[in-house]
Amino acid sequence: MSLLELIERADERTLAASAVACLDRCLPLLAGPDGAEPLRPLWASCEDGREWAMRLAAVRTAMDHESVADGPAARVRAMLGAAPSDFAPVPLREWADACSLVALRLHGRFDAPDASPDEEHLLKAARSGEPAAVGPLVAGELERQVRILEILAETTGTAGSGAGLRKALDLSTEGRRVLRAVMSRRARGRG
Repeated sequence: MSLLELIERADERTLAASAVACLDRCLPLLAGPDGAEPLRPLWASCEDGREWAMRLAAVRTAMDHESVADGPAARVRAMLGAAPSDFAPVPLREWADACSLVALRLHGRFDAPDASPDEEHLLKAARSGEPAAVGPLVAGELERQVRILEILAETTGTAGSGAGLRKALDLSTEGRRVLRAVMSRRARGRG
């Protein structure tokens, strides 16, 4: 099933967690490579939406101190700013879809710093499940997004739903480490 199909079929829990996961993996662009994990409160609300709006407001407040110096950091801040306060399918689906696309675009900047004119077409094709010649960072991000949605869909409404969220968090942490390593290599190459 394609990424877009998985997003379309997802429930609130899956949508919230997949969007938080995309944001989580891109967090080093905003919080720096050694940043803390300010999204933990949102992860805790993904299961049932309890205290979602309150925890979202707290995360936004905590992240307000992070300086936004460039385009990628501003995009990550915008992803957080676009998060809906309502834990409902329609706004969460829109947010999850937008976060997915922004995360892929940001990873694409590290694959090829000079954006290709075909980037939008390639990302649309990749998200639709069609073969697309994307770089390794985009391919890895796409794979993580699909896997997270699949894990969450498989565990929705089961006794293992908490374990599904934990696996999604683990995959997201792995993706964040990959992006941190790329950022570190780039910084050393410039310095």
